[in-house]
This record gives sequence, structure tokens and C-alpha cells, in this order.
Amino acid sequence: MKCRRCNRPAAINMRQHKLALCEEHYPEWFVSYTERAIRKYRMFGPEDRILVAVSGGKDSLSLWDVLLRLGYSADGMYIDLGIDGGFGYSRLSREKVEAFVAARPGVRLHVVDVAALYGATIPEVSARKMRGRGKPCAVCGLIKRHEMNRIAQEYGYTVLATGHNLDDEVAVLLSNLLHWQTGYLLRQAPVLVERDGMTRKVKPFCRSYEREVAAYALIQGIDYIYEECPYAVGNLTNFYKDMLARIETESPGAKLQFYQGFLRAREEGFFCGEAAEPPPMHPCSQCGQPTTVPGLCAFCRLWQ
Repeated sequence: MKCRRCNRPAAINMRQHKLALCEEHYPEWFVSYTERAIRKYRMFGPEDRILVAVSGGKDSLSLWDVLLRLGYSADGMYIDLGIDGGFGYSRLSREKVEAFVAARPGVRLHVVDVAALYGATIPEVSARKMRGRGKPCAVCGLIKRHEMNRIAQEYGYTVLATGHNLDDEVAVLLSNLLHWQTGYLLRQAPVLVERDGMTRKVKPFCRSYEREVAAYALIQGIDYIYEECPYAVGNLTNFYKDMLARIETESPGAKLQFYQGFLRAREEGFFCGEAAEPPPMHPCSQCGQPTTVPGLCAFCRLWQ
């Protein structure tokens, strides 16, 4: 397979785009493709201050790298969850993030150590709440959402960017459609606008296949943690990803068509109705972060 631009051996063949590119031209295309997504969905502009939520994985670190290459004002945020998993998952992921920052003088990294701030790691607080039953994923998501918005608000960032790729988005979309979770479907979008103390959230990789992000990280020499969170093993999201990967093999481009078709239907009002109106927000009486219920937010109730 030859590169479409220079006829040298291709480093990646993207059947869904009918495009093959070499190690020199692929990163250029990937950065440009991400920039087009940013403009298409009006995610942010040159005047915005962006906070990138980084986990030490390929997606978030690649996103940070791309935004810096595009010249945006982008700082990072890492949340130390205190997850061990037998191989020091949180320790290793934090090392990858800190190494990324050390190689790029001038970039800023905010580190939130959950145990140091709140007195317990994610597995510990989850064990108390769940009483030893189930995985801590719901608790983890609640804490991460709260802390990401808190840091963005405290330091004056106008945009919070995450590294969710197309494979992530279509797996969640399939799950929500199978169960007709209309509330979640209404909120699934490349951009969640800012309101009532909530920072705007964006997903610049929403149209990029996981394989494309991995190829970018490999070619650019971005060192990331390969191991998944130990609690992610066997979850339904990975099951849906496997199903969609089989469909993609038989029909290249199916994932992208599925996602973009959903966004068009959403824009045309397919999921309209009373549920389209977001619930009113109230400041939490303890931490001040926005919540849909008066009094304490779910985050503060968790720690109580």
C-alpha cells in the first residue's frame, strides 16, 4: 500500500476514508482532520482557554499534543484516583502524564490527588458506598465530573476537552439506543454548552477512530499507558465496541455513518419534547458546584 500523497510505503490504511498515508503525511492529515471537527461543531476559538482532561492514555495525551500543535492555549488536568489493580495503575498513568509535560516546557498541569484532598481513594469510597458490591465506575465518573468542572471554574478555563474517540461515542450511543435512554441521547453531542456554572465540554476526537488516534500516538512517539483501568475489564462498553468492530470490518465507515446520522437526527429534532429542556441548576450548599437538586450535590453526599 502506497501513500496517497508521496507514493512511499503507507503507515496506515484508512478504508473508511479511502485513504492511505505514510509516517510523514499521516500526522499532518490527523491534525488537520481534528481541526476541521473543531470548526464544524464550533467547539472553541483562539481566544478560549482550554483544559484537557488527561488520563495517561493515548487519546487524551494525543489530544493535548494536537491542540498544542494547532496553537491553542491548552493546559492539562490529571486526577489521581488511587487505583492499584496489582500493577499500580494510577501511579503508572500519572508518570506518563508527567513525562509528557516534562518534554514540553511551558505547559501547565493541574494534579488532583483524590485521596489527599478527600481522605479516600476511589476504590475505598466506592467500597463504602457500594458495600463491596459492583464496580466503582459510577462513583469514579461522579468524582471525575465534579473535579474537572471545579478546576475549570476555579482557574478560569472556558472549555473542558476530553479525548473521547469515535469508538467510545458509538459504543455509548448503541447502549443508549438499545435501552432508549432518551435523556442520555439528548446530552450526547460533540459540544455541551456552558450554563449555570458548568464549563463547556467538547470532544475534538469524536469523529476519529480509536485506531487512528493510536497510529498518531505511535508515529509521534507519545508514550502512554497501555493497560486499561482494571475495573474496565468485562464491562458492557467494551462488549459493544467489539460488536461494532465486527460491523466495521464488513462495512468500512459504518461507525462514522452511525454517529453522524445520529447527530443529524438530533439536530433535526428527532429527540425533541419535554425532556429536551434541561433541568434547572442550583449551587450546592457545601461546595458551590451546580446541582439539579437543592441542598447538597451528589458529590458532597457521597463523601458524607
